[in-house]
Amino acid sequence: MRIITRTIWILSLVSLLADIASEMLYPVIPVYLKEIGFSVLLIGILEGMVNFTAGISKGYFGKLSDEKGLRLPFVKLGYFLGAVSKPLMAFFTYPFWIFFVRALDRLGKGVRTAARDALLSREASKETKARVFGFHRGMDTIGAATGPVIALVFLFFYPGSYTTLFYLAFIPGILSVFLVFLLREKREPVSTLGKGNFFSFLRYWKIASPAYRKIIPAFFLFALFNSSDIFLLLITKETIGSQTLRIAGQTFGADTLTIAAYIFYNLVYAAASFPAGILADRVGFRRIIIPGMLLFAIVYSGFAFHPSLSLIFVFFLLYGIYAALTEGVIKAWISNLAGQQDIATAIGFYTSGESICTLFASIIAGAVWTGLGSRYSFLLTAIMALASAVCLFFVTRRK
Repeated sequence: MRIITRTIWILSLVSLLADIASEMLYPVIPVYLKEIGFSVLLIGILEGMVNFTAGISKGYFGKLSDEKGLRLPFVKLGYFLGAVSKPLMAFFTYPFWIFFVRALDRLGKGVRTAARDALLSREASKETKARVFGFHRGMDTIGAATGPVIALVFLFFYPGSYTTLFYLAFIPGILSVFLVFLLREKREPVSTLGKGNFFSFLRYWKIASPAYRKIIPAFFLFALFNSSDIFLLLITKETIGSQTLRIAGQTFGADTLTIAAYIFYNLVYAAASFPAGILADRVGFRRIIIPGMLLFAIVYSGFAFHPSLSLIFVFFLLYGIYAALTEGVIKAWISNLAGQQDIATAIGFYTSGESICTLFASIIAGAVWTGLGSRYSFLLTAIMALASAVCLFFVTRRK
């Protein structure tokens, strides 16, 4: 049986292009925000709020997708919103405008995520689900690695030209939208929850399987202290400080090395995602996700003590492996525990809760960093990641 179908290929290429657009900007956004006057605490609030916007909308639009029995309209609109938000970032530097544009970008993610994942799930069997999600995450992350490379090369020749970079990011973003129009779909069976208001997706908890209700709290606890990756970029830049690296006659400073470390993380993530999916399908989801959480705790513990430049890249290597072991595999596990009529709702419920937790995680990280210093912020995250892994181990342990 063919595992990677035409639909999976197209959706993966769409995600690749969209991530090129997003990740061209993501590594420079914290630098750009600090340049226009944002404090670390305000950056934390911004990232938390925009992730909250994406999160709460994922549940609603996932439920609406199941309610309509359609996926593609949500996928098209979501990627379009993400594409048009990129050039808007350059129009004004007012905090309210930055909040609005970042929220628009994240709203696009909220509109498309559950519907797209439901399409991926439909293309896989229970025995190949992790492979399909792993392949998609791998392609998505190739885009995440390519975007910063483009940004790095561009800023090397045009230092500080952030505005032009925002305009350039529109190109791969709009190409991703055009690709979605190559897909076709048939209307699927509609949601068992029926129609409802904006928060009606919360009712899914009552009809979810016992296994679903066991694992979700552990994942939410993990998300509650898993702040935005922007904090990893900030601690990397802070740790590198005035250090430089000279290669082939060229000197690379903190900004360039920070982006390079982020590119390296995404390359590892992309390379490891599909093999992690294959392994998860063979040995079980929990045996892959729990070690991933433990790797996360090791990485954050390491960053708490301002490691050397070489260790920074070791930690980003481990961080890429952690991401491959968890992100796609968690969605595969969740989709296997949901009925076909409620897959987008089940994924939307989880991703909504995850993003709401990320709101608090980013605010907590920013506040602890501001009040006590970066070391305590990262150690707190590491401890809670370890607690989440222990929790997941015990709730899924066979008696």
